[in-house]
Amino acid sequence: MESIRILLVDDHRAVLEGFVARIENETGLTVAGTAVNGAEALENAKLYKPDVVLMDISMPVLNGIETTKMFRDHHPDIKVLILTMHDNREYIQQVMSSGASGYILKDVSLEEMINAIKAVHEGATYFCQNSSKALFESSANRKRSEYKKDVLSQRETTVLILVSKGLSSRKIGQELDISVRTVETHRQNIKHKLDLSTTAEMVEYSIKNNLLN
Repeated sequence: MESIRILLVDDHRAVLEGFVARIENETGLTVAGTAVNGAEALENAKLYKPDVVLMDISMPVLNGIETTKMFRDHHPDIKVLILTMHDNREYIQQVMSSGASGYILKDVSLEEMINAIKAVHEGATYFCQNSSKALFESSANRKRSEYKKDVLSQRETTVLILVSKGLSSRKIGQELDISVRTVETHRQNIKHKLDLSTTAEMVEYSIKNNLLN
């Protein structure tokens, strides 16, 4: 199996060197290159052709949120995993709506970082524990359209639960013995029926309605 090629992006050289040292000796992972801002990351993506970009939010020239949007528009096959010190809900929501596949904090363990890289590479969405808490802890008090209940089929509910647990469409298809295209159809139907737009909102719905217990 080929190694997952990673592009590390952070405006602090010492931080970059530290993460290179953490990752480079891990089996199945390769640090393809580094960049110190979003503009350089986009250029280096053309040069190094990474599978996953680990990127900070606060950077000069082009910040992580704007860079993520450009990766989504111009390099849709490259997964963006945000690696930052910011754990507030506003940042997380902005990042996920910009097209990132995951959000982890810089103080996570090496094991969790590797799990996150592998998860987003496979097409899943990944939130570390602290970012999940920041994202959902005040959801009960936020005013948004009322969630619709009892509108999903049993199969749609199962797919929703598996999505919320971080499984990719491919993994869900294997779990349920259905095609990836069928899984994607279920995901779109779920979003339509529940008036949801993102995977993060699907996870939030599952948590609020105790589907993950």
